[in-house]
Amino acid sequence: MTALNVNGKTVQVDVEPDTPLLWVLRDELGHTGTKYGCGMALCGACTVWLDGQPARACSMPVSAVGKAKITTIEGLNGKAGRAVQAAWRKLDVVQCGYCQSGQIMSASALLAKNAKPTDADIDAAMAGNVCRCATYHRIRAAIHEASSIMAGKTSEKMEG
Repeated sequence: MTALNVNGKTVQVDVEPDTPLLWVLRDELGHTGTKYGCGMALCGACTVWLDGQPARACSMPVSAVGKAKITTIEGLNGKAGRAVQAAWRKLDVVQCGYCQSGQIMSASALLAKNAKPTDADIDAAMAGNVCRCATYHRIRAAIHEASSIMAGKTSEKMEG
């Protein structure tokens, strides 16, 4: 048995140590918001947080997680997470939506560290997240909107 801290709760899973974290989250724990994209940590669809840092779950063996706190899109909270989700809704960022949970996880991690990012900061932070619908301009706009929400410069309500 392997103990994991997922979204603030300790869970036990009975999987092989080399099982990718993505499949533990999706198949063992039912956290299907984290998506399978390329399976090689290149597209970012599987982005989760490990101790608040974006990580690719598709290529990370569960044995490498250790005692790190895992946050999935289902458990995303905090000021940055709520602001990003509100901005995504306000600006209707999603097109097909497949990559969006990974995009939101990366954007929230950026804003948690840098509440007022420049376009260059955003481009650097989001470079590992691919959107096959090419919604990059809306993603960048939403990150700026989320920054404004966090600063109280918009009337957008944050849920939660």
